Amino acid sequence: MNRKDEHLLLAKAQQHKPKENDFDSVSFVHQSLVSISDDQIDLSTSVLGLELEVPFYINAMTGGSEKTKVFNQQLAMVAKATGLMMATGSVSAALKDPSVADSYTIVREENPDGLVLANMGAGRSAEDAQKMIDLLQADAFQIHINVPQELVMPEGEHDFELWEDNIRETIQAVDVPVIVKEVGFGMAHETIQKLLDLGVQAVDVSGRGGTSFTQIENSRRKRHELFYLNDWGQSTVISLLEAQPFVDDVTLLASGGVRDAFDIFKAVSLGANAVGISGTILNAVMSDGVDATIEMVEDWKAQLRTLYALTGKATTKDVQKNQLIITGAPKDWAELRGIDLRKLATR
Repeated sequence: MNRKDEHLLLAKAQQHKPKENDFDSVSFVHQSLVSISDDQIDLSTSVLGLELEVPFYINAMTGGSEKTKVFNQQLAMVAKATGLMMATGSVSAALKDPSVADSYTIVREENPDGLVLANMGAGRSAEDAQKMIDLLQADAFQIHINVPQELVMPEGEHDFELWEDNIRETIQAVDVPVIVKEVGFGMAHETIQKLLDLGVQAVDVSGRGGTSFTQIENSRRKRHELFYLNDWGQSTVISLLEAQPFVDDVTLLASGGVRDAFDIFKAVSLGANAVGISGTILNAVMSDGVDATIEMVEDWKAQLRTLYALTGKATTKDVQKNQLIITGAPKDWAELRGIDLRKLATR
């Protein structure tokens, strides 16, 4: 079976198991009086000059086979109907095998005027990045970093020496904004500082809590012996706490384990300019179809308007100032890492 198809099936299997995650450890300080009306609420946000109608988007997932072409087309249909930005999965497969390029270009064909992001791993060059951008006429570019996945993947890379140079050179060379993203293992503040030093202006902390690529890759190993890495990494909430010192220095994005509009709202309240959704939207398309997924997305927009009003916030930037109470595992982590949660609770 094609590796991309295998990833798709294993990711869907994970989505069949609704699970608690660290977003459940985030709550809000309720204020009984708010001064706001519905016509004041503006859900829009911006990411490196890209204007988004709402603070969430369809994050990188798939491509590279006939089967994934079908799902990329359906995801692009959802993006077009709802005005969401959409990222493709890694376009590297199209450079290796031009016959599968249409599994990616279908996104632009289906949504010619939408915001589309191309994606590649940090192991590839700036020259490759520009080829992928040109192929998709991409508005922005994602470089994903995925060391745990590569190490567990049976055919994965084990040489990461050039990754930092590749990131720096790609940012300098390409003609669109660049986002560096994890693939579900989260980030620590030391990593974010390194990325800033490389010239990165936008970071997707993409934490543990959703699709686990170590679990997927271990399932593809003959002996499944690396099961203990299934939950490797920091959660999205913990990663956003780690990112707090940088909220004024970098465009912060979040993804990983986002289940609904409330999780989107919590991630924005923790400083994310926008929130990427992968597994939840993919599962909706695969299980319920395009029309039902469009309806779900529109419902999320309506729910976000309710949540903005509930906390008396008119704009996405205002939401980032919500007072938050952090409990459970994220609180324990913050205390050990010297992150002052009182600032979030009393701002």
